[in-house]
Amino acid sequence: MNIRSVGWNCIYDSDYTFFQQRKKGGILLLLARSEVCVCGEWFPANTLVVFDGSEDIVYSAVGESLVCDWICFDAENDSEISDIADIPYNLPLLHTDCEFISQLIGNIATEFYSTNSRRIKIIDFMIKTLLIKASERKINRDIMQSASEPHYSSLIGLRERIYRNPQMKWNVDSMAAVVNMSRSYFQHIYREIFGVSCMTDVINGKIEKAKEILSETGCTISQVSAMCGYDNEEHFMRQFKKIVGVTPTGYRKNK
Repeated sequence: MNIRSVGWNCIYDSDYTFFQQRKKGGILLLLARSEVCVCGEWFPANTLVVFDGSEDIVYSAVGESLVCDWICFDAENDSEISDIADIPYNLPLLHTDCEFISQLIGNIATEFYSTNSRRIKIIDFMIKTLLIKASERKINRDIMQSASEPHYSSLIGLRERIYRNPQMKWNVDSMAAVVNMSRSYFQHIYREIFGVSCMTDVINGKIEKAKEILSETGCTISQVSAMCGYDNEEHFMRQFKKIVGVTPTGYRKNK
């Protein structure tokens, strides 16, 4: 993959508008860290969109300024991306781990402007990681209408904490306390915004972390269970098989 340009923590004035005519083969990944207007539609902060060059690209600031990270690159062929990530092109989506994505783009920018002799190889690996990460834990565009909900930002922050800290003993009361809501209202609004119950999300976060550990380390099943917040190894194994379809051991063997 060949990077054309990259920008991190860029701040543009309120009258800023970016326009580029369709240009097949060029990929532009944009992470808006403030409100943004994409092709005439408003989207909240933490909107991620990957343009594939098949359509005109237009985005602009909303309010006082636009804060964003972006990277423009060429892929040698379509399969180069499709083989590593399932990304919906030209569709603005909210993402639940924008902090990680932003930091990764910042690291790519650092390497891109460095004189490191191995920077091209390093950048290639980081872009692939970026694309895989960008395809994870997206929020459906329809749910973006809920961004006007006054508790939306705090709920996004809570969800990130849940997925980053699967070892914690999350329960409804502790999660509701984090965002200062009553138990019943919290459960209602969480499902309305994210499409799943809060406890289902807790379990999903644990299983996703378990899959990551099983794929990338040699930790025992007992260790994986403990690292994901399970007190009972048997319970972990049953829950993993129910959700993933195979046992933790079977999952590791297939990787």
